[in-house]
Amino acid sequence: MKIIIAGGGIGGLTTALSLHQKGFHVHVYESASEIKPLGVGINLLPHAVRILTLLGLEKELGQLGVATSELAYYNKYGQKIWQEPRGKFAGYNWSQYSVHRGLFQMLLYDVVKERIGGDHIYTGYKLVSFNASENKAVFLQKNTHKEIVTGFDVLIGADGIHSAVRNQLYPGEGEPQFSGNILHRAITKEKPFLSHSSMIMAGSPKQKFVAYPISTIPDENGNLLINWIADLPSKETLKERDWNRKSEKQKIFNAYRHWKFDWLDIPALIEGAENIYEFPMSDRDPLPRWSFGNITLLGDAAHPMYPIGSNGGSQAILDAECIAGYLAAGSDVESALKAYEQERLPATAKIVLQNRQMGPEQVMQIVEDRAPDGFKNLDDVISRQELEEIANHYKKIAGFAKDELNKKR
Repeated sequence: MKIIIAGGGIGGLTTALSLHQKGFHVHVYESASEIKPLGVGINLLPHAVRILTLLGLEKELGQLGVATSELAYYNKYGQKIWQEPRGKFAGYNWSQYSVHRGLFQMLLYDVVKERIGGDHIYTGYKLVSFNASENKAVFLQKNTHKEIVTGFDVLIGADGIHSAVRNQLYPGEGEPQFSGNILHRAITKEKPFLSHSSMIMAGSPKQKFVAYPISTIPDENGNLLINWIADLPSKETLKERDWNRKSEKQKIFNAYRHWKFDWLDIPALIEGAENIYEFPMSDRDPLPRWSFGNITLLGDAAHPMYPIGSNGGSQAILDAECIAGYLAAGSDVESALKAYEQERLPATAKIVLQNRQMGPEQVMQIVEDRAPDGFKNLDDVISRQELEEIANHYKKIAGFAKDELNKKR
């Protein structure tokens, strides 16, 4: 069986490894002319790390990133709202890792080349169209040269939020839906904070700051690489957005200039960044179906979601395990892809919709609404029970409720 994956991102590469492990012949086509370690930080949750462990990558993950020990929410004054252990620190069988997205993608890329072969991954090939009845896909190569690939048994569209596969299946869908907020993302060398492996979020969905380390070995000055995200509203529309535009540091600094806490100096983090990049927080409505004959969608092409709850990359990894399992089960391709869709589409649709309600981060908005000037006693603002219910509800929706996940091998 010949399987083509359009897209060499986290979802596409993990799917290639999962399918190869099941004995399939896989070819990956990536639009970028070269896969480089670009980007900033990403969190990999225990249910995704479980799959990466089964693929034999846990040792590399441990060397590449930080095993996140805790997640904590604060208000804009640095007062703690909620704190909980994460990964193995919380009793999971698998860690939660904070890693550099680009380095993680390079790890997957190198392993794909090693296990599947460099001649099975093609860079500089952008999918422009496909003909399902003829099992033919057309890729645009360098210098506008068109490459026609024929005879495939499965075509998986893992080509991101602007997916060409999705666009052909749903030509009238239009642009992604813009939330109105811009994520300003950067990495700064700075002193570690709290446990040195903490992930924190401060503020509220209207103005939020996220920070976590993505390195474990300090430099000569005792600094770690700290990934951070400053979430701010924008008056522009999505059509006016340049997805690769650099942010104006002074504008971000001014918005957070008073956010200097005893345990973290946010203005210093912003000031210390060399480059800050803008990312429009966008998603798309859940689709009625992903699979059409021997064509299907995966990852951000299937279910782009707000980066709430650290779930975007992790859900693509869950897709990879699922589709490989059904294709290996022995049924015909169309039935296998429909079974994959029936399992993953409703699960991810719930997360997309829940993330629009800010998922577990809604506790910060609740506290902001009830105590906009801060609080003396958190229990007077929100109960421990309410906090626990919100946290546990999201874990269940996103597929990493501890007891259920730990039952899996």
